[in-house]
Amino acid sequence: MIKVNMNYSNLKDSYLFFRIAQKTKEYLKNNPEKKLLRLGIGDVSLPLCGAVIKALHEAVDDQASKETFHGYMPECGAPFLRDTISEYYNNRGVGIESDEVFVSSGASDELGDILDIFDRSSSALVIEPSYPAYVDANIMAGRNIVHLNSDKSNGFLPLPDKNLKADLIYICSPNNPTGAVYNKEQLKSWVDFANGNGAIILFDAAYEAFIEDEELPHSIFEIEGARTCAIEICSLSKTAGFTGTRLGYTVIPKDLKRNEMSLNSMWVRNRTTKTNGVSYIIQKGAAAVFGSEGRKQIKQNIKFYKDNAEIITKALDEMGIWYTGGKNAPYIWMKCPDKYGSWEFFDLLLNNAQIVATPGEGFGKCGEGYIRFSTFGSREDTLKASEKLKELLKEIK
Repeated sequence: MIKVNMNYSNLKDSYLFFRIAQKTKEYLKNNPEKKLLRLGIGDVSLPLCGAVIKALHEAVDDQASKETFHGYMPECGAPFLRDTISEYYNNRGVGIESDEVFVSSGASDELGDILDIFDRSSSALVIEPSYPAYVDANIMAGRNIVHLNSDKSNGFLPLPDKNLKADLIYICSPNNPTGAVYNKEQLKSWVDFANGNGAIILFDAAYEAFIEDEELPHSIFEIEGARTCAIEICSLSKTAGFTGTRLGYTVIPKDLKRNEMSLNSMWVRNRTTKTNGVSYIIQKGAAAVFGSEGRKQIKQNIKFYKDNAEIITKALDEMGIWYTGGKNAPYIWMKCPDKYGSWEFFDLLLNNAQIVATPGEGFGKCGEGYIRFSTFGSREDTLKASEKLKELLKEIK
């Protein structure tokens, strides 16, 4: 009889969003006249910008003509898109070559797939609270996981110390779920740690477009030494609304080597074996994101979400509630009132204010006592939710 991957039996039930859905379903069943204010989901609410839609239509028309038709695309990405992304980095002063850029169907896919090039005996360090897939992907692979806790005392931005031992290091900045962002000095400590220990940083930059403070790094490769210890994985999902369109990219410097092997070359071999590339139509739409008109339009969309964040953070500031995130990230990580756990406060928000948020406990034990608000909702819901949140906090003080 075939033996299956028994590591799957070590996975915890992925109950967070299912449990939220069940609770909201039950609430609406009992209160059909109520309208829920959804600040929990991490999906975008604005449509693709005009420049992207135009490019997608043009690409569809290309597929209707023999002269412009495209079949299989290069597995690592179309040259026109790899060049465009390389130029995007170079314009920010980060020297990335086109063949160091790999086009993918999204950051989530790539965060799991990239583990193929690392031996299963390698250990993975996850800073918690964290995006749950970091942990689950490594459990599936049978890896040892090192959990590094973060909390209010370090602003949910822990730094390495000599007692840490790990081969892979997950860093998400701006962070999901906390919205906290590492500065250059803090990231340099992680780069130095990785280089000093032969570790590899897997840098999740899915929310880099939300950074507005000029001194904060958008890319790990803004840090000296990162080219010899880091892989960067990014996405257009939140940057440009590609959650349903699916496109991301991964940067692997040619300087990055271990065991006398080039990780860039290894990933070329992996992609040319395991994928047939991302569709021409989607890549044309993605290229438009980086054009002058596309950049202008997606900045307007990002501003809309950041204005939502300002509405929520102003309400929390007015009530004297501690939080992180919001300014340079699309998430706000709020400390629950002292007598409430994450799920207790979730229930209070749902039942007393019709607000749907995300309990922090769902992102790991360090998230207990916190709740995450997403800023991707509508303006109307955000305004109503902020007022109801203030009223609720006044009642329970």
